[in-house]
Amino acid sequence: MSIIVTPETPEIDPAEYRKIFGSLPTGVTAITGMTAEGKPMGLVVGTFMSLSLDPPLVTFCVDKGSSTWPLLRSLGRFTANILSTEQLPICRALSRKGEDKFADIDYTIGEHGTPHITEATAVIDCEVLSEVVAGDHYMIVGGVDSMVSSDADALLFRGGKFGDFNLWPAPANPEKKG
Repeated sequence: MSIIVTPETPEIDPAEYRKIFGSLPTGVTAITGMTAEGKPMGLVVGTFMSLSLDPPLVTFCVDKGSSTWPLLRSLGRFTANILSTEQLPICRALSRKGEDKFADIDYTIGEHGTPHITEATAVIDCEVLSEVVAGDHYMIVGGVDSMVSSDADALLFRGGKFGDFNLWPAPANPEKKG
């Protein structure tokens, strides 16, 4: 595990910091795995993203206070389930503390032995390659082993609210003047 040492910085107001970065939309991804006893577990992140195409790598961050990440970390593998706009209840279930978060979640078990949430926008099976301590979070790098996707729209989070992505209409072709 690596530790990122940051230089002295001017005082940054945490509320202003959260407000600024809260205005940036993020995807909503459920990171899932199985306990040694075969019980599904998971957590939700808004930081999941592609890191490298060659080799295919992904990254996400988890608060150091997470009780689920240490269990997932010990497995050495995880599945990233990019939640669809229809899956806000799944996001809420996996975001809460406590036992049996999967009670009302429909899933299958993938090749890694990890939960694949039914009707997710995409399901990406990964191996944990590295973890870096960065401030109050862990930054995880995963190697992509397999993935499948659907046509479902991804659930987004921005400014404390959930939503979807609305495309703008394509601009009309301006008439060529010659």
